[in-house]
Amino acid sequence: MQPVKWVYLFAVTAGMVACGIDMPQTTQTSYETLTVEKSDIVLPMRFSAKMKGEHDVNIMPQVSGQLMQICVTEGQQVQKGATLFVIDSRNAELELEAAEANLLAAQANESSAKMEWESNKNLFAKNIVSRYMLDNSENNYKQAQAAVSQARAAVNRAKVNLGFCTITAPVTGVIGGISVRVGDQVSPATQLTMLSGNEKMQAEFSLNESLIEDQVSMGLSKKEVEQYLKSLPDVTFVMKNGTEYPHKGRITSLTGVVDATTGTLACKATFPNPEGHLFSGIQGTVVLPLDEKDVMIIPQVAVVRLQDKRLVYVVQPDSTVVSVAITTEDAGNGKDVIVTSGLKVGDRIVTVGANNVQEGQQVIF
Repeated sequence: MQPVKWVYLFAVTAGMVACGIDMPQTTQTSYETLTVEKSDIVLPMRFSAKMKGEHDVNIMPQVSGQLMQICVTEGQQVQKGATLFVIDSRNAELELEAAEANLLAAQANESSAKMEWESNKNLFAKNIVSRYMLDNSENNYKQAQAAVSQARAAVNRAKVNLGFCTITAPVTGVIGGISVRVGDQVSPATQLTMLSGNEKMQAEFSLNESLIEDQVSMGLSKKEVEQYLKSLPDVTFVMKNGTEYPHKGRITSLTGVVDATTGTLACKATFPNPEGHLFSGIQGTVVLPLDEKDVMIIPQVAVVRLQDKRLVYVVQPDSTVVSVAITTEDAGNGKDVIVTSGLKVGDRIVTVGANNVQEGQQVIF
């Protein structure tokens, strides 16, 4: 923008008095003008967003039984591997004991079958037993080996089920609401709580298709999308109360399908959460600063609103002012607008005081 210049509007009035005509009197009213130019600007694009932990996990048991212990409280920060709940393990322990006993029996049968097979091999070499007896003892030995494998798998399964009786945190995070109590019967269909993995948080929002490159909305390879996301600037998260979250985030996810109804793409911006100040469910605004190159920017005070129209007063070569309808976009800074049509570079417009200008009035530089 060029430096603001002051212009003066001269209004001539004449009055009749009893003794004749007074000399014309001149009053001066000052206005500011500027010459329209193009420049670059950073637009803070704002999108409503909702926070979610990068690793939000529904905690559900993998075995049925009576809940014996609840080792955490709602809202507690826990580390990965911490014990959350304990289910009655007595049945699982008995199942493990039975499986181990079956394994010992299977191993004993395997040992006997092996000795019989090896004995028959020696006897067959001396033509004492038939091929049938040798093959039959070999098959018995293989069956005994299979039985051992099955018994060993049963032991491992029983150990896993016993381990499931102690439920641990799969990620580091914050405990959500706990919907059960000690003594409740639980099953794999029971949700015990939700663990929000909040070391990193994701703000989910929708990005207007028109704000991104056409080829992204048309579909790119995974590598090309990753490169595009890396080229985007850092984003800011603003709480609903207007507080700006101190850590910057990055847009890390962009769907390849445009919603036909809204014309938007679902996005996720990832924010670090070292102090644990962000929680799942928090709503706010993601601010994405986008560079606009070579645009016409004028102050909001230059725009006169008349019903559904936006007008500016353009100074003509004869120093009169003419109203011109324009279309604008918000510049995002609370004081300027971007003119998308109606003006051209080099036009001089009235700024401060535009609401007081009358069509056809003359201004003098």
